[in-house]
Amino acid sequence: MGQQLIKAILADSGSELVAAVTHSQSSALGKDVGSLIGTTEAGLTVTHELTAAAKAADVLVDFSLPLALAGNLTVAKQTKTPIVICTTGLSEQQNQDLQRVAEETAVLYAANTSLGVNLLRELVRTASKALGTKADIEILEAHHTAKRDAPSGTALALGEAAAEGRNQVLSDVAEYQRNFSDQAHRPGSIGFATLRAGDIVGEHTVYLVLGGERLELTHRVADRKTFAEGALNAALWLNGKKAGFYSMNHVLGLDE
Repeated sequence: MGQQLIKAILADSGSELVAAVTHSQSSALGKDVGSLIGTTEAGLTVTHELTAAAKAADVLVDFSLPLALAGNLTVAKQTKTPIVICTTGLSEQQNQDLQRVAEETAVLYAANTSLGVNLLRELVRTASKALGTKADIEILEAHHTAKRDAPSGTALALGEAAAEGRNQVLSDVAEYQRNFSDQAHRPGSIGFATLRAGDIVGEHTVYLVLGGERLELTHRVADRKTFAEGALNAALWLNGKKAGFYSMNHVLGLDE
């Protein structure tokens, strides 16, 4: 996603890319960011010096891996630089770390930066609240074969929205594994199914099934630039915000 984010920032007249950071063993180190995205040189080379980058930036955007989160949060906290976290597959401890750092600087966490999928969360919450446990809820997500975490962070966020609509706690009602199970479907549960195939960018469908009818709420992404543009929108919104924990709902004005 780093290259897509570089493209989005360079194409936006209201933004300036002041640093591009990667890990110390990356083959991209020292290369001009323009060469990475197939354009003319931009006069900015890739570095692994995150602290210096944070001091020069108004906002950090993190599209990395859970393993890198602790170091990235430490730098954001030390430099008081707002940070947009787009990394998925976080542990409960890492989610708590986000909340702690948000006491020192602005933190926006988005498992999915697509504007459409964040609107989908609100639709799911509304539908779940209206239908209650009369409807069976199942969530199907599909991604490319290189995606590591499953279910996706977005699927889990949709599950949380569905659970909230029914005044449930997702961990109490989620069903992730049904392989070789002879147990009957649990009323009120929320099931998850995962596909990993080809180059699917990202698809999520929430099924709300009643006797004789069903509602399907679906979001599909056709181009990964959608996530980069959403992350840029989030960064522009977060710039100048006071310390606190934010989400894409704030960016969309849904929490106002």
